[in-house]
Amino acid sequence: MLDRTLNSLAFLRPDGLAADWAVSPEPVEYPAAVAAMEARASAIAHGQARELVWLLQHPALYTAGVSARPQDLIDSDRFPVFQSGRGGQFTYHGPGQRVVYLMLDLNARGRDVRAFVSALEGWLIEALARLGVAGDVRPGRVGVWVARPGREDKIAAIGVKVRRWVSFHGVALNVAPDLSHFSGIVPCGVSEHGVTSLADLGAPATMDAADTALRESFVNIFGAVAASAAPA
Repeated sequence: MLDRTLNSLAFLRPDGLAADWAVSPEPVEYPAAVAAMEARASAIAHGQARELVWLLQHPALYTAGVSARPQDLIDSDRFPVFQSGRGGQFTYHGPGQRVVYLMLDLNARGRDVRAFVSALEGWLIEALARLGVAGDVRPGRVGVWVARPGREDKIAAIGVKVRRWVSFHGVALNVAPDLSHFSGIVPCGVSEHGVTSLADLGAPATMDAADTALRESFVNIFGAVAASAAPA
């Protein structure tokens, strides 16, 4: 992306305080992750903790956002289904997908949810570019998409919640998941388009490569990070 474009998407802290950056090496159960997010977001809102960017994977599961439609859950017996307080509809999480939960203080960065979501989109697009993939956004469709011959596929989902101007939940980037697992739902309520991954596109598909691209791109748009332990 052009520097001019990156500058327009920047969602920086004026004080330059680094966000904690943590990676969980083992899959994290969804209820435990939500509890940890809730606790950290509350602590940030009360000035008792630093911001946190948390990278993890989940066991195979489906989550239902606040706009989820029951008819979009095609196979309710395939994987566990969890209600989620994030925006959006049904999505899949599982091995090979990099989930990033962002507990960021919008009081410090700017109380503009639309600008925050645009910054998340720009972050993912820049990270994909570092991995040799051209991602883009589409009007009326949340997330990041890849144009392919005769179709467009989704490679990254965005679903956030903001409480007391602190964000939680976040984004999911398809690195090398089993794409057939998405067939148990209508992903994000969009039936006329498919899903893809870095592996499906023939791009570098290691989690380490994705994490490096995500971190370098995050610094450009959101500012400095500091290595930290993942929530227990």
